[in-house]
Amino acid sequence: MDYSVLIGGAAGQGMDTCAILLEKTLKRCGFSVYASSDYMSRVRGGHNFFYIRFSDRKLYSFSPRVDLIFAMNKETVDIHRSKLKENGFILTQETIEDIVTKLGNPKVINTVGLGFILKYFGLPMDIAAEVIKEEFKEGIIEINLRALEEGYKQSKNRYSLTTFKDESILINGNQAVGVGAIAAGCRFYCGYPMTPSTGVLNYLAAHSNEFGIAVDQVEDEVAALNMALGAAYAGVRAMTGSSGGGFALMVEALSLAGMIEVPVVLINVQRPGPATGFPTRTEQADLRFMIHAGHGEFPRMVIALRNVEDAFYQTVRAFNIAEKYQIPVLLMSDQHLADSVVTVKPFDFTKVKVERYISGEEEVVDEEYKRYRFTEDGISPRILPGKIPGQVVLVDSDEHDEWGHITESDEIRTKMVDKRLKKYEYLKEDIQEPWFIGKDKPENLIICWGSTYGAVREAVDRLIEEGYSIGALIFGDIWPLPTKRLLDFGKMAKRIIDVEQNATGQLESLIREVALMKPTDRILKYDGRPFSGEEVYKRIREVL
Repeated sequence: MDYSVLIGGAAGQGMDTCAILLEKTLKRCGFSVYASSDYMSRVRGGHNFFYIRFSDRKLYSFSPRVDLIFAMNKETVDIHRSKLKENGFILTQETIEDIVTKLGNPKVINTVGLGFILKYFGLPMDIAAEVIKEEFKEGIIEINLRALEEGYKQSKNRYSLTTFKDESILINGNQAVGVGAIAAGCRFYCGYPMTPSTGVLNYLAAHSNEFGIAVDQVEDEVAALNMALGAAYAGVRAMTGSSGGGFALMVEALSLAGMIEVPVVLINVQRPGPATGFPTRTEQADLRFMIHAGHGEFPRMVIALRNVEDAFYQTVRAFNIAEKYQIPVLLMSDQHLADSVVTVKPFDFTKVKVERYISGEEEVVDEEYKRYRFTEDGISPRILPGKIPGQVVLVDSDEHDEWGHITESDEIRTKMVDKRLKKYEYLKEDIQEPWFIGKDKPENLIICWGSTYGAVREAVDRLIEEGYSIGALIFGDIWPLPTKRLLDFGKMAKRIIDVEQNATGQLESLIREVALMKPTDRILKYDGRPFSGEEVYKRIREVL
């Protein structure tokens, strides 16, 4: 059982409201939900739409083949009619405008449409009524309940679906990052609003009082990372985030993080560039930029988030690694993962381990504290400013000696560069190998990273059912690049297929550089829209 609804229209017509109500109702009916959005960079007008897929089995991607289209304008019908399944139905604005006129409020068209959709699939109205009571303010609840009922009456059963109990939660990628930051003990988040990263800022701001987090909307991204570094220097766990253009403004401060060895977490929620590009669309084109951003040579870790659950757990891990090695840890998400709303099992907080790496008085040697003391692993003792009487924690953007004093010594310069880069040797011990799905010894190996996981997962499952010997490696840790599984499976595979959402195969080029392995085929997509499982399946079939 697998169904999909498309809700489309112009910005300002209330599609978001209808989509949210439907998603929450379907979740409470016990279904697995995967909802993705395609929206233009404008407040009103244009063409926006939502895919809302639901099933009694776990879903990993959206479906472009739909059972019902709720078209709030004619343009939606013209654009999306071809996506309708055989015997599918199109609910147009004209079909229900008499109901809206009778109710005397044109804004309730979305709730009328919700009632129609629920009846079409044979789902109960009472669950949606409870959602409406929770979502709407007093004064408009009654009119929306009437609209729901009238839309329900207007429709006819096409299906008779069964509801069941389920304990899953409904959440998107940005919210999952926010929950992960809270669980990790983040106490400072700052950022400048930039689509599609703003959801992280909004989520943490909404819960800042509840969890004691200082959240600041700053004047620009230059200030954002510098402020996060200041908070981290003071001893709190700090984070900032943006999209590619905003991250570009943070690059000088990123080098500062490398020089002063302050732990910080940064997320880049990618969108298509260059420049403004497609502000509200998705892409995976910042991988090389994230690895090499900043002037000079200094260690950092880059982690790509693969799905909502991964976004939560990897965000927690990012804070621990940043503090353990005193480095910036860069998370990579994208618009598709950030905005897609999915049902998942509640996060297991028993798996969350907050690991603090703060030194005490024992690190004061001969009555002096050396912030950048040379050590075997390159990690110097880190005490917090003002915590130990008589000790000053010196940091400086210039090259410095062990105490933090500016130096022009060529000998100390060489030793300090070696000290910082030495962390890579130990960081590699914390690197996680990519996820593997599929046959144990696949003849055909897919490599991909980040949010392409869901579409690739559905494609691999389908191809295995058809008898193909196929598997996939989905990279989360990108830099330093883990190579053990890649080399092991690469030796067995006759064909290696690279799947990425960029034009140049950035992971493929990194694999050629680090692992000296060249994929045989590439499946690339860079039109600003995400891969669906159906599309990946078809394009792999073409390759095979």
